[in-house]
Amino acid sequence: MARLSLSERARVTGLAAERARRRVISRALYSRLLRWRYGSTVADQLLIIPQDLRTRDPSFWQEVGVDQFGLAGSLAILNGQSPFTVRPPSEAWERALQGFGWLRHLEATEEIEAQEAARRMVVEWTGKYRGGGGGIPWRPEVIARRLFSWITHAGFLLEDSDAKSYDAISESLGFQLVRLSATWRTAPVGPPRLLALMAIVLGDLTIAGHERQLSDAERLLADELTRQILPDGGHISRNPAVLVELLLDLLPLSQCFVARNRSVPKEISSAIRRALGMLRYMRMGDGTLARFNGTGLADPAHIATVLAYGATAGMPVIEEAPQTGYVRLDAGRTLLVCDVGPPPSLEFAGAAHAGCLSFELSHGPQLIFVNGGAPRARETEWMTKARATVSHNTLCLGEKSSSKMVRHPFLEDLAGAYPIRYPNAVSSEVSQIGEEVSGSIVLDANHDGYMHRFGLIHSRTLRLSMSGLRLEGVDRISGKSAPVRLKNDLPYSIHFHLHPEAGVSEPSDEGYVLIDLPDGTVWRFRASGAGLAVEDGIFFADSTGPLQARQIVLRGSTFGETEVTWSLTGD
Repeated sequence: MARLSLSERARVTGLAAERARRRVISRALYSRLLRWRYGSTVADQLLIIPQDLRTRDPSFWQEVGVDQFGLAGSLAILNGQSPFTVRPPSEAWERALQGFGWLRHLEATEEIEAQEAARRMVVEWTGKYRGGGGGIPWRPEVIARRLFSWITHAGFLLEDSDAKSYDAISESLGFQLVRLSATWRTAPVGPPRLLALMAIVLGDLTIAGHERQLSDAERLLADELTRQILPDGGHISRNPAVLVELLLDLLPLSQCFVARNRSVPKEISSAIRRALGMLRYMRMGDGTLARFNGTGLADPAHIATVLAYGATAGMPVIEEAPQTGYVRLDAGRTLLVCDVGPPPSLEFAGAAHAGCLSFELSHGPQLIFVNGGAPRARETEWMTKARATVSHNTLCLGEKSSSKMVRHPFLEDLAGAYPIRYPNAVSSEVSQIGEEVSGSIVLDANHDGYMHRFGLIHSRTLRLSMSGLRLEGVDRISGKSAPVRLKNDLPYSIHFHLHPEAGVSEPSDEGYVLIDLPDGTVWRFRASGAGLAVEDGIFFADSTGPLQARQIVLRGSTFGETEVTWSLTGD
């Protein structure tokens, strides 16, 4: 684990002071003297009901019918009890329960019994948590998700309801909006804070009598979007999957402005356009997102939904992502996406991976090389291994990751996990060699992630033919500006993780392996300068949990100056 540098200590001190300041402000604004500023605590009338873009699963109602409540990968057996009285099987389950996103599954059944059960549970919640409180139900990001859920499914909850139920739900809606408006500043940095601000704007747009607060909420949301969505459309955390979740809320929110005959703030429309462009940039041939920096199994249906929803806005085609730090090479039917950026700042690096210069490769809809990806939230025992360099398609030196975890309790709490740091410097350049038909696209990149420990630089060249049927690579280990001779040779390994559906042969006597894809195509991988082996690997980003997979590994030792060449050729 890495210790903090002086500059990082100063940064942590500043972050701690900022969090304390936000808590003091939120406490003051929620006092009886000031909370009136946020409008009525009763939502007497909903002016519009936005659309919920998330996928629905009607079978959830069948599970509820047999006293099972499965959320966030965990299952609670109710045994006739309310889900709000049973012991939560995990914190993620409780957060999902309190966020009420499961209402969409009950509405999808179109059954009266499901509607009555949903209304009964919501009314039960209003009685149990009347007057507020603390803990998970009252964290700003959980209030925000609950507001989104109740407002987007208000028709389902309020249609044909009795006066007592209607009053209970509308009173609670207004109370929660006021509380969130006063306390959003205490939401964790990153997406939770954006969600809180989006929910406030949504409430002010949809609940009658809150127009006076809307302009201030718009300004706060615009500022936070500008801070978190980078100029190239990526999120400041460098996690591509974050964009999907944000757009699932941001796109319907933008339509609420249109429905109220209001102009969509330019910061919101710009953030949507940029994020849609980046989402397409990071999409592999099978429709999934490249598995970098916290991305696991981002629901392909959700990805397709937001891209289709945003298509009418003229989704831009971006050619590079310099701020987020990714490079995409596209030739023939082959796509390659490579990580060429350093970790984000410490407060956003809780989900970041040590995968600098790793890449993913697909041909048509077939995935060939994939990073391990992020496991599901409840699979905490796999998190550290999934973030390590050996779980990515790149070089690992001295059996160490190119990034170091920073052990610090405040940062762990702030970022949600231990953040990482290093490399400090990553450079990359893309060029084209030869003719458009017979030439190739070349990526040259390097990083200094091993400089602080070994005094060495990892450089990588990737050359993709215009046909997309040949990828050549060169991995170099060297000093920064002069030759290096280590006291002891260091082991290194270069990993090429295969998608679980891809098959691979054992190394032949001629020094190559064959990769068999599900579509029947065969690719030949060969290397020189290192030993070639086929080993077991783990693919973390699967809906059923970590899967056993295979990986091609090039192993050797370096005295400080080493070059390994390899190639992949398709049919």
